[in-house]
Amino acid sequence: MGSKQPNAAPVDEAELAKFSAMADAWWDPEGSFRPLHKLNPVRVRYVRDALCRAKGREPGDPTPLAGLDIVDVGCGGGLLCEPLARLGARVTGIDPSARNISVAEDHAARMELDIEYRAGTVEDLVAEERDFDAVIALEVVEHVPDLKAFVAACVAAARQDAKLFFATLNRTPQSFALGIVAAEYVLRWLPRGTHDWRRFVRPSELSRALKAGGAKLGALDGVGYDVLTDEWKLTRNLSVNYMAVAERIGA
Repeated sequence: MGSKQPNAAPVDEAELAKFSAMADAWWDPEGSFRPLHKLNPVRVRYVRDALCRAKGREPGDPTPLAGLDIVDVGCGGGLLCEPLARLGARVTGIDPSARNISVAEDHAARMELDIEYRAGTVEDLVAEERDFDAVIALEVVEHVPDLKAFVAACVAAARQDAKLFFATLNRTPQSFALGIVAAEYVLRWLPRGTHDWRRFVRPSELSRALKAGGAKLGALDGVGYDVLTDEWKLTRNLSVNYMAVAERIGA
């Protein structure tokens, strides 16, 4: 494991301050993180189903992720960590915001869930020679200052043949119209300034970063909002929100 050290990917202090300031709203389903609450069911199913396919497990079982070590990088208040723990996984949540981690720890304790939370970065885990069956970074890569270094660190935290999961927004005219103008200014789903369109990540850019870090991009799936059902669903349209699965291939 000593050869797995990645180059450091510094934390963007402005992004850290922005999300720390909203920390108390993590578990308010009608608050600043309402879109993530709405996205969570499709996110959880995506991770569960991909891991079950890889491990030959039945996703309908009560605890299909039992025995798997999973890290949620940029876990925020723990919205993804908790359902994954309920599915049987041993979950570690790490976030550079100590306020986010405090909120996550408090909520997990009230839910009587055993989740390891850490204030720090994925590089910290790699330095400690921690590794995982799945490394998850959802709605994170568009906030990091160095995509290549961040992805390399995520790959370094993955065991051989582990799965890596990413979710972000594509950098397209459609994502500017829907992800910035509509979401932040018209519908006000998100506070203004939550995203910077220039930092949205094209699938080709994510693929190159994964390859450079020693992983191979697998599935790419769009995520779209259905106004009739008020639900987010998987689609073939990658022009705005999308999710990706990759696999670590290097030693």
